Amino acid sequence: QVALLDIDICGPSIPKMMGLEGEQVHQSGSGWSPVYVEENLGVMSVGFLLSSPDDAVIWRGPKKNGLIKQFLRDVDWGDIDYLIVDTPPGTSDEHLSVVQYLSAAHVDGAVIITTPQEVSLQDVRKEINFCHKVKLPVIGVVENMSGFVCPKCKNESQIFPPTTGGAEKMCQNLNVSLLGKVPLDPQIGKSCDKGQSFLSEAPESPATLSYRNIIQRIQEYCDQHHFQEEKTL
Repeated sequence: QVALLDIDICGPSIPKMMGLEGEQVHQSGSGWSPVYVEENLGVMSVGFLLSSPDDAVIWRGPKKNGLIKQFLRDVDWGDIDYLIVDTPPGTSDEHLSVVQYLSAAHVDGAVIITTPQEVSLQDVRKEINFCHKVKLPVIGVVENMSGFVCPKCKNESQIFPPTTGGAEKMCQNLNVSLLGKVPLDPQIGKSCDKGQSFLSEAPESPATLSYRNIIQRIQEYCDQHHFQEEKTL
């Protein structure tokens, strides 16, 4: 059972990517009910609260923080195995709030996404530093848009050259795990726009294989983390 919480307050894209545009949140005696993609995947996003997907959310920090707190407190997720929190880029109010509100929940850690070029890695180094400062474990880094595999000749091209060594070199320098590299695949963008599962639409894509390996590594990390916690208790 998986819960997906979208706290990108000003740019909520999860409803579109999950094929849930136009859905609304319903309230019951036990709180807000998440919107379900599948029986085992519930979603909550500010996008469900907007009258139009084109509406701009122009909120200052305190109002964002209040909604994030309400999402964590008032959504009736039921019994879940994983809570995945999708954040905007950077280290702003949303990140500080969710770390603070979940401080007693023994969060497994953060998965940080980058692209190979240095301009992206500069921001990611700050995000890793943020995690260290707030004592949030870093599960690992995923390098997105990591090369392009031609569907015809199967040769790989570097669309975004890793001029400073990419995520692999950065992870070595910062002593964090590289969970995997996801190559470019035009079908990923198409699947997101249509709200379809890329893994189902393109099961043989090199990107699908990368995603599955990354998911497995994250699950193994979480299982090990829970095992160590139980031993401590």
